[in-house]
This record gives sequence, structure tokens and C-alpha cells, in this order.
Amino acid sequence: MLQGRGRERAALGAMLADAAAGTGGVLVLRGLPGVGKSALLADAAVRATDACMTVLRTQGVESESPLAFAALQRLLRPIMSRAERLPAPQRQALRTAFGEATGGEPDRFLIFLGVLNLLGEAAEQAPVLAVIDDAHWLDEASAAALLFVGRRLANERVVMLLGARTGDAVTIEGTDLPTLDLGGIDREAAGALLRERAGVPVPAEVAGALLAATGGNPLALVELAATLSAEQLAGAAPLPERLPLTQGVERAFLDRHRRLPAQAQAVLLAAAADDSGRAAVVRRAARELGAGDEAWEEAERSGLLHVRDAAVELRHPLVRSAVYGAATSAGRRRVHRALAAVLDRPEEVDRRAWHLAAAVEEPAEDVVAALDSAGERAAARGGYEAAAAAWERAAELSQPGEARVARLLRAAQSASLGAQPARARALADAGLAMAVEPRLRAELRRLRAYLEFHGASPEEAHRMALTAAAELAPWDRGQAADLAMLGAGLAAFGARSASPVRPVDLLPPAGPEAPVRSRCLAVLVRGLDAVPRRDWQRSTPLLREAVDLADRLDVVADEDLLMNLGVAAWHLGDDEVAMRLQDRLLAHARSTGAVTMIVHALTRRHVPELATGRWVEAASGACEALALAENVAQPVLAAWPTATLAVLAALRGDEQRAARHLADVDALAATTALGITTDLVTDLARWARGLLDTGTPAAALRPLERIRSEPVGHLAAVDRVEAAVRTDRSDLAEQWAAELEAFADGTGAAWAAAAAAHARAVLADGDEAEKHFRDALAAHGRSRRRPARARTQLAYGRFLRRRRRRVDARPHLREAMGTFEELGAAPWAESARQELRASGEAAQRRDAAAGTTELTAQEQHVVRLVRRGLPNREIAAQLFLSPRTVDYHLRNVFTKLGITSRTQLAALPMEPS
Repeated sequence: MLQGRGRERAALGAMLADAAAGTGGVLVLRGLPGVGKSALLADAAVRATDACMTVLRTQGVESESPLAFAALQRLLRPIMSRAERLPAPQRQALRTAFGEATGGEPDRFLIFLGVLNLLGEAAEQAPVLAVIDDAHWLDEASAAALLFVGRRLANERVVMLLGARTGDAVTIEGTDLPTLDLGGIDREAAGALLRERAGVPVPAEVAGALLAATGGNPLALVELAATLSAEQLAGAAPLPERLPLTQGVERAFLDRHRRLPAQAQAVLLAAAADDSGRAAVVRRAARELGAGDEAWEEAERSGLLHVRDAAVELRHPLVRSAVYGAATSAGRRRVHRALAAVLDRPEEVDRRAWHLAAAVEEPAEDVVAALDSAGERAAARGGYEAAAAAWERAAELSQPGEARVARLLRAAQSASLGAQPARARALADAGLAMAVEPRLRAELRRLRAYLEFHGASPEEAHRMALTAAAELAPWDRGQAADLAMLGAGLAAFGARSASPVRPVDLLPPAGPEAPVRSRCLAVLVRGLDAVPRRDWQRSTPLLREAVDLADRLDVVADEDLLMNLGVAAWHLGDDEVAMRLQDRLLAHARSTGAVTMIVHALTRRHVPELATGRWVEAASGACEALALAENVAQPVLAAWPTATLAVLAALRGDEQRAARHLADVDALAATTALGITTDLVTDLARWARGLLDTGTPAAALRPLERIRSEPVGHLAAVDRVEAAVRTDRSDLAEQWAAELEAFADGTGAAWAAAAAAHARAVLADGDEAEKHFRDALAAHGRSRRRPARARTQLAYGRFLRRRRRRVDARPHLREAMGTFEELGAAPWAESARQELRASGEAAQRRDAAAGTTELTAQEQHVVRLVRRGLPNREIAAQLFLSPRTVDYHLRNVFTKLGITSRTQLAALPMEPS
């Protein structure tokens, strides 16, 4: 019976009851060693079993931490037969992670989603309790998967309970999972526990003294009850001046261990160093150390070791740390050699490699080879943290030289793929400090450049990319060309550094007989190199030649090149090409379940979608991207779609929603390094703020004049010019008009010519202004940017009305109002309506379309997919959710919209937004 844990048992019991009712949850039990975490978890498992729940168990093992997904595989083994019901990409990813299937490296988020949905499938049969003890020792891949799942259990019939030691929970602490901190038990409970264990009445003064000495730690009290005499516990004899536990519970276990014969101690050390949990392995390793059956029996009689169902268990995790920690370094090496010698099954090859690594201190080629193989296998399963650890240890055991550097490079690459940028930087820097061979140095610099690209310093990424490209050029033209493209792309996006290397010098011109990729790269880099100088006359024909080759590129092998071509289309001002390229990348990403690329493609569509008035599509893509970013816990991916939603809300006059999105953007920017997207996200937010402050021209101009990103500056061109004119800053308006004219002349972009003419019109008066307005409308006729055309029609109609040409003004105002109403741009529609009324024509407001503005981003995207006819399982796969979570969102939508069926939802005249 658990003493003094009534409150905690009630909390866990309520979670089990909620799961049976359909609401899952997660809880971390955190406390000092011996405080009772494992006992509470065991008690919850018994109660769950009694309630006919499915109980799954696993445990973190310190020596097992380098083995990718080891703990997770143990947890899910009893229900893996249900994996057949998972979507094929998730099923394949999960089986690859567990070494049950082969194939390409799986997307980690597909693995994580597969775990969530596998638990959900099991919960369809009976509620599930997942118990994870010693979570502070979980391997990092398992921890990442369980944290992902734990955040998403609210709509599942699944409870996850984790036990973690205070101060040691490196993979658990600092997360947003709910936590229950366990302290010592009270005097009454301590007395009851002592009586229960001692078998004699324990006076209050004795219980109080023991309580004070142990801080109410239940395990310490239990050990005292076994250590003190019955007379001492009954108060008939005085307590020792120094209680046996003054140095902690571990000391008590260690004292018991040291009283055993040497061979029995060897058995316990083998069990403490083992990570298989198999009694046969520990027994054979003990024999290697000279300990036979008699020693094994001595160890069992000590109560520190138990064997159940061919599995060996130590009395408590503290036994493992006490015994292993007290061993000499030579003793540890001997026991690891013994364990490596007996781990001979094919599935134990990784465990053997790590025991071999723990058995040596000096370079050893056979051990390094075993670790190399372990790293390869871990990477193939998506266990990048384990792969990084294997190659880092292999580097430590390598002779000084390029082989050591190569292993540090592989470790750094794996750490980067495992979302450990700080570790990746440290490993790459360690490699750079000793690298001599040019290709290795360049590869390390390349990795560092990509880390900075996604981190806090695009300028440093620019410098590193060009330095690496120059170092690689004599040895590997292909790699050098890729890095030159990265450097040129970064510069075109606004990154600058003092690097003397020019990307164009690294790529010789490619003739017509060269491969398509080489030809495309050569002209793309030259075109991008001219963008920072705004030399549009030079950049345009080169970028146009590059994008014209896009259809001949392979979407898999040339994905990086296609992404850069999509950016090149922005610099051409070609909305249709930009959309086409991103659509191709998006289709491929959806087919493979590559969530990060899905988000990238969705967000890069926002520029042409905002420009051309495809605002519903932009909102849909932003909602999907934001939902995916939240679902995979990647806040860096959330910033751009959130900023886009802020702009859309501002364009539509929804000030409260825009303010909420802007607050979210500010919070993300304050806590997350946005990398190369920093300027673009910041400038989208500035544009939104300028749109919200239209009533006060000076306030509107302040954020608008700080926009630095070329694509956003072009999107906001009319807003910037008109704000400058309203505040008598004709100098700024003239500057921006001249920049638009230069872009239009260089690229031939009709929308840029229209924007430049619009700018000239609002800067001019009389007949000159009218001429510019007419030029702007003529250019708009060759462009697909409907919002900008409507803005010019509104401005021209206002100009004509004020010159008392009301009849001439009406067609322009009427068409502008219609466009704004179609777009949902309420402020501009109202401006056009007022101007139309002032011209003498009655203008009625269009009835608000059915829908609501109260749906969350997740709910909005579920609605759109339901309206396409997708079932919940397919929606779940697209959004990286579970089917039950999709059903939860759908029920919320029905409630908010006052409907009761999917048929009614599909019949709504327009999608909620």
C-alpha cells in the first residue's frame, strides 16, 4: 500500500477515468531519487489493468541512451501488429525506425505521427496507459517522439505518465508538459510506512527523528527500517548517532553491495552495466568475469537483484548508479568487454558496439569500425541523435588525422538533422580546428553556413558559404556551384558579408552540351549576383533563362535548385512562374510526407498569392502551414504564415485579429532565430502595421518606410507611396517611384510599370496626373495583380470626382468596389463606396457571406479539406494529426457554425476565414 500519496493517487486516477471517457493527457512525475515515482507509476499500472485498459511500459536506461528509439520500441512492441492500420508512409517510417524495414531515411515527423496514431489505434479497442519510468535516461530519439505525442493526447483515449528525476531530466525538463513534483511524505504516513516494514510499533519520537533525517523520502525510510534493529525502531534502544543514510539512499545500496563477496559484486556490476535487460546476457557476462552460479545466488539473496521471466531487474535505479559509479575505471572496462563478448545476436550489434567503445580508452580501429556501422544504422532509421553520438565517439577513438575530422563532420551533420543546432555547431567547429584536407574543411564550412542560414546570422552564413565554395572549387566543381548558389541567394535576400569571394567567379559558363542542372546553376548564380546591385537589366535575362529550364529539372535531385528558382521568380516579378514552381515542390512534398518542405512551399506561395488577390488561397496555405508548424513543434516555421495572416487581416480591416497575429509574430521573433526569413517576416509585420494605421498618415509611414525586403516592398508599393504623399514626404515617394520604374524597365513586369505610374500620378496634378493614371490602368491590363488595379481605379475615380467629372469617375469606382468586396478588403470597399456615393450613385453594401471569423487556423484548414471531400484519416495524414483530433476540430466547427453534418458544411456558400 502506498503511504501518504492520496492526493497524487487521486490525480492519476482522474486521468485514467478521463481517458476512459475520451480525454487523454500526459503528466511528468518529478522528484528526487527514492521519493516514490516508480511506486506511483506501478500503482497506476495496476489500477489501469483492473479497469481493462491496455498498459504499455518502458524505462530509460542510462547505458542505452546512444541507441536510437530503443525505449520507444519496447513501449510499442505489444501493439505493433496494429501498425497495419496506419497510413503507408507512417507505417513505413515507424518500421524503419525500429529496424524492421529498410528504405530511405524516414522523415522524423512521420515517425512521431506514426507513434501518435498507433497509440490512437490501440485506444480504439481499449483506453491506453503508457508508463515511462526513468525518463531522464531515455535515448534522445525516443524522448523527442514521446514529447511530440504527449502534447497531442487531449483528444485521444491515451494517458502517458513519465517518471523523471529532479535535476537529471535532461530530455524532459524545460518542456511544456504538465508536471507533478513529489516531495517527502508527512509524519503520519512515515510512521505507517515504518510500522508496515518493521513489523513493530514505531513511537512518534522515533518516527519523527527518522523523518527529519530522511526528509520524508519513502525509499530512505524503507532502507532504514531494514537497517536498524527492532529495538531501535521500537524506541527500546537509542538510534545511532549517525544514521546509515546521512549520505543518501545510494550509500545504503552501496554498503549492502560492498558486504557481498567479490564475485557477487561482479554479478551486480554486470547487471548495472547491461542495457539488454536479459538475464542470460548478464549471467554469461558474469561468467566472463569469473562469477558462477553461486555468486549469482548471493546477488539475488541480497535483494539488490531479481530475475523475472528471464529478465534481470535491479532493486531500484539507484542500485545501478551506485554500483556502476563506485566501480573503478578498469573494472568498468572489464565488464563492458565481457558484455560485448556475449552480445552475439544480429539485433544486438549496436549494443555490442557501444560496450566495446566503453571498454577502451585509446584509439582502436575495430571499435571505431563498429561505431561507424552503428552510426550508419541509426541514421538510416532516422535516429540522428544516436548517429551523432556514434560518430562523435568514433572520432574520439580515431587516430589524429582526416579520418577523425570526417567522423566529426558526420556527427555534426547528424546532429543538425536531429534538430540539435548547438551541438552541430560545436562538432563542426571541432572538426574545423583540426581539418587540413580542403574538401573536408569546405564540407564543414558548408554545414556551418547552413546552420547560420537557419539560425541567427545570415551574414555569417553568406561568408561561410562563399569561403567553402572557394575552397571546394579546385576539387569539386559541383559542390562549389551549390555553395555559390547559396551565397548568391543569400545576398539577393539581403545578407551581406565582407567575403572577397564572388559567386560568379566560381562557375564557368556552361555550354549547351552541359547537363541541365549545370546550365541552370550557371545562369541562376549570375542572375542572382546582380540582384543586390539592382542591376535588373543584367539579372532579368539570366534569371529568365534559368527559370525556363525548371521543367527539365528533377524534383528530387534538384529540389534545392528549384527552391532557388522560386525565389528568382520573385526577382523577375513573375507571379505565375513563382506559383508554378512552388506548386511543383508542394506536390512532391505532399507525396513524400516531407512536412518541412510542405511548409516552405506553402509560405513561398504567399508572395504571388497576396499580389494577385488569391487571398483565400493565401489564408488557406497560411493556416495549413501554421497548423503543421504547431503540430510538429517547430516555431521557426510558424513566423512567416503568422505574418501573412496578419497582413490578410489588416487588408480586410479586421484590426483585432491582425493585432493578435502581430503579437504572435513579435513573440516568435523574440524567442526564435528566424534565419534568412527574418527580414521578410519583419517586413510583412511592418506592412500590416502600416495598413492598420491608415487613419494617421505619419503613423502609417513609420513602419512602411522601414521595409527592406524587395518582395514585401513591391507588395506594399502603393501603400508606401500614398502614405509618403499624405505626409508631405514627396522625397520618399519620388525615390520609391524611381525604384519601381527601374525594376519595370529591367524586368518588363507590367505590375511594376503600373505601380510606378500610380506613384507618379499621386505625385502630380492636373492633366499630368491623369496621364499617369491612364498609363497605370493600361499596364494593369497586362498584369494579374487585381488588388493593385483596384487601388489605382479607386485613386483615379477619386481624382476624377474631385475634378467634378463624376460620370467619368463612376465606372472606375464601381469596378474597384466590386473587386474589393470580392477580396473581402472591407476598408477599401468602404472607401470606394463613399466615393461612389459622392459621385451621385447609390452604392449598397454586399451582404456578408456565410461564415465565421471565430475558427482557429487548425479548424479552418480542417473545414477546407472536409469541403474537398476528404475523410478524417486522409485529413489527419495531411495535417500530421490523429483522426480523433480531426474529429474533435470538426465537432467544434459544427458548434460554431450551427450545423450538424459534413453535408451542411460543404453546402456553405463560402469558406469561413
